[in-house]
Amino acid sequence: MRILYLDCSMGAAGDMLAAALLELLPNPEEFIKELNALDIPGVVFKNEPSVKCGITGTHMIVTVNGEEEESYDHHHEHHNHDHDHNHGHSHHHHNGLHDIEHIVRGHLALPRKVQDDVMAVYGLIAEAESHVHGVPVSEIHFHEVGTMDAIADITAVCMLMDRLAVDEVIVSPVHVGSGQVKCAHGILPVPAPATAYILRDVPIYGGAIRGELCTPTGAALLKHFATRFGSIPVMKTQSIGYGMGKKDFEAANCIRAMLGETDYAGDHICELSCNVDDMTGEAIGFAMDRLFEAGALDVYTIPIGMKKSRPGILINVMCRENDKKTIIQTIFKHTTTIGIRENMLRRYVLDRHMETVETAYGSVRCKVSSGYGVERKKYEYEDISSIAKENNLSMEAVLLKIEKK
Repeated sequence: MRILYLDCSMGAAGDMLAAALLELLPNPEEFIKELNALDIPGVVFKNEPSVKCGITGTHMIVTVNGEEEESYDHHHEHHNHDHDHNHGHSHHHHNGLHDIEHIVRGHLALPRKVQDDVMAVYGLIAEAESHVHGVPVSEIHFHEVGTMDAIADITAVCMLMDRLAVDEVIVSPVHVGSGQVKCAHGILPVPAPATAYILRDVPIYGGAIRGELCTPTGAALLKHFATRFGSIPVMKTQSIGYGMGKKDFEAANCIRAMLGETDYAGDHICELSCNVDDMTGEAIGFAMDRLFEAGALDVYTIPIGMKKSRPGILINVMCRENDKKTIIQTIFKHTTTIGIRENMLRRYVLDRHMETVETAYGSVRCKVSSGYGVERKKYEYEDISSIAKENNLSMEAVLLKIEKK
């Protein structure tokens, strides 16, 4: 099983997280080109080596219209909105969640899953702002300057997570810093209120280091992607990335990302199953979709013969153990069953990651699976099918042409 461990003993910010994950890729330069090709309005990405306390890592520089936003290093998005509601809505310098969604879904050529991840992270930030300032989410505004910068960081991290395609993300307890931080509304305690709100249910700590170590963006990214928070598991590390912040402290100001495998002995997976004999095909299809949304790894059905000679359907759902409660609730809500069986299974999986291949038809994503002495490649169905439709070809013809190149 492929595991990503994030060491946040110096907190987290969007740019630091992006830089750490970037170091795990075999070809960081190529990825930077892909980020710049997204054409986020006014944004240019650049990675440069950075040394902190004798460790060399990567610093991610995001410039907006040629300027690097100093004040957004450890971003203060928590004050980037407009309190003067008299002119707040006619103002062009602020962006609400709506405007951000328009940029992310309308302007950027991102896979649907990455768009969803970006908006989910923004949703966490907006919800925290809304709670802290006591205004509805629809009235939360992000400063224009900070908006592109934050969209850039969040998009980069969501794309990197998609590219790394890990099975589990384990995050250390988060060091939030201590003391106070200046912002547009005055002096606030560290962690800033929005950060503190996002990190509910997450193990956090402070200490001797004064300053804001974890930003709202960093907190939201960790909260969205973490499978769980805890200490480093037993794992064989394959690659290690250091993402550097701008500021210097007495400790190395970085996030360390470790990518590795838990033993090939396979991982444990939960199988939940039930029998139904009184559901329509449509209702079962609807339930399957809801189960995938709730985090199921796989859902499949088998026709069975039941008592009283009735034909029925066996619904099988595979999920991670920490999603079990949600999945059980979903099965009861969307099926007619009154009982669910559980099995703990061990599964063996090939290590997999996504690669992007340049072809005559443009970029095509390709899933590469390897391990146990085998390697195989499979092109992403959506990419191949859309090329086939656009060019009025069969899928076979597209694949032949791509593989000939």
